Amino acid sequence: MCYYGCIKINEFFKLKEYEVKDMKKIFYKLKRSKRAKRMRLAVYCDGSVVVTGPFGIEQSLIEKFITEKKQWVWDKIKFFKNIDSKVIRTFSHNDYLENKDKALDFVQKRVRFYNKIYGFSFNKIFIKNQKTRWGSCSCKQNLNLNYKILFLPEKLQDYIIVHEMCHLKEFNHSKKFWELVQKALPDYLDIKKELRRHGI
Repeated sequence: MCYYGCIKINEFFKLKEYEVKDMKKIFYKLKRSKRAKRMRLAVYCDGSVVVTGPFGIEQSLIEKFITEKKQWVWDKIKFFKNIDSKVIRTFSHNDYLENKDKALDFVQKRVRFYNKIYGFSFNKIFIKNQKTRWGSCSCKQNLNLNYKILFLPEKLQDYIIVHEMCHLKEFNHSKKFWELVQKALPDYLDIKKELRRHGI
């Protein structure tokens, strides 16, 4: 299957545990990347913590990095707990079955709304239960959205939908692509930053 563009959910690896002095234990997942030049830390909407770093980095440096960011980590975990209790959960296949029709109805309405701006032609809308993507646009002009967007803040929902819609016209992330996104979401840069900041 081919995709023109997608927004990915980071893949998780083995769970590790680190006890920060004067604070609770922090459970985190370590992701090593060939492209990583420095360490990055993200807190996701389910409360999970992910550290991304280059291969060969020493465990002591990872723990030092987490310690330096400890207050930020706990602030983010508290933030997500306060957004919506539905977000802090483990999703199952039953959740997908129970919510896919609701998600399809929601996405169809938002696509119709934004297509008043764009007037794009597309084939079908599919609701998926994917672990690594929020959405994608296929070479068959299908829009594929993850049902879990139901549990995101509204502006992030709209950003993901608009992002994939714009791939119907521009199949990359060129300047023209972002100009299309900006037509519907003038503040898309701020939303994009929030998406990264929250690790979604």
